[in-house]
Amino acid sequence: MAANMSWGALGKATELRSRIFFTLGLLIVYRLGTYIPVPGIDGLALRQFMEAATTGLGGILNMFTGGAISRMGIFALGIMPYISASIIIQLMTAMVPQLEQLKKEGEQGRKKINQYTRYGTVFLATFQAYALAASLEAGDLATDPGWFFRIGCMITLVGGTMFLMWLGEQITQRGIGNGISLIIFVGIIAEVPRALAQFFASGRSGAISPAVIIGVMVMVVAVIAFVVFMERALRKIHIQYPRRQVGMKVYDGGSSHLPVKVNPAGVIPAIFASSLLLLPTTLATFSGQQTGPVMSTILAYFGPGQPLYLLFFAAMIIFFTFFYTFNVSFKTDDVADNLKNQNGFVPGIRPGKKTEEYLDYVVTRLLVLGSAYLAAVCLLPEILRSQLAIPFYFGGTSVLIVVSVTMDTIQQIQSHLLAHQYEGLIERSQLRGKKRSKKGTSRR
Repeated sequence: MAANMSWGALGKATELRSRIFFTLGLLIVYRLGTYIPVPGIDGLALRQFMEAATTGLGGILNMFTGGAISRMGIFALGIMPYISASIIIQLMTAMVPQLEQLKKEGEQGRKKINQYTRYGTVFLATFQAYALAASLEAGDLATDPGWFFRIGCMITLVGGTMFLMWLGEQITQRGIGNGISLIIFVGIIAEVPRALAQFFASGRSGAISPAVIIGVMVMVVAVIAFVVFMERALRKIHIQYPRRQVGMKVYDGGSSHLPVKVNPAGVIPAIFASSLLLLPTTLATFSGQQTGPVMSTILAYFGPGQPLYLLFFAAMIIFFTFFYTFNVSFKTDDVADNLKNQNGFVPGIRPGKKTEEYLDYVVTRLLVLGSAYLAAVCLLPEILRSQLAIPFYFGGTSVLIVVSVTMDTIQQIQSHLLAHQYEGLIERSQLRGKKRSKKGTSRR
């Protein structure tokens, strides 16, 4: 994909260049925000606590917040409340007729649903911020415990999450797209060098054998290659267009292909499933030794590598793969209606309802493979990592996010480049037409 990009064309595409610089600027702002601490935190106690916690549940939190939670920065909640609110709204859209009707109203309905998602983000972020503040007090990490600390912590964390949500929307609209995914991507990438240094330091100290280090490197390369292969895999459905007459002209029928990815949902199911695991993880991590029986159970059974954690993670990945595909990324009823409106049909299948049923059949079979691939990529490295004490940044979820977001970003850049090249061709043809018309008038 990257080999097909023309760097000369990239230099001439001024709009794309400004979009890239705008995206980089906002991502730098995000990274700076992870180093601004929440007021009222005992920095020394937090540092000692996180050094012990990053090998367990805290490692997941640190990965998805770009290291902000290990420093208790203003972005410590990360973008996960927004993702959780999006999950809830999308589930409700599929079940509540009023929301489903809003979704069909076009741009106006989409704005209303986005507004509901923001309200949900504020509610979830407020709840999580209060729970985190209370957990920090329980873990003796606050310098002055009390309601003043809790309210200040809540305002700071909720404001940080809402600002992150705004950054993601700006990157999507005015940058190169995929704003929310890019924020998570940058958070993971920024912490990889530190994780690598700790990993190799463990090898030098003898805590991890050289064979394990080599095996982990091979595993990461193999997972990357497998993810790239599966993300590029397509099932092409043959589409036929009949001969048609427009005025006095008769146009011959043509044929094309409808590409269906093996994993149409991309990295979204893994992010969704991980976000659902983060709230109990956050509470269990920061409550320290003062956890109740419920939190102790969560800590015991929902820790990384534990059977219940792996089972719940796999079930959520499979569920969100099917749900997100059929409700967002590839709605078979809409695709069937579009084909019918364009006079296209699948050979041997009647347009309309039969085509929709056929697409449902094909996509469901593909998703069995796609969801199994996602679950395997996310879980198998997690099992090995928990057994061998490997940093979280070498887990399947982080590798999947990094590879998928990188591929999506390259595709976005390529689409902008193609649009720029088409605009250049149109401008040249218009200039040639003007020159020819001028020559014709001068001859006269």
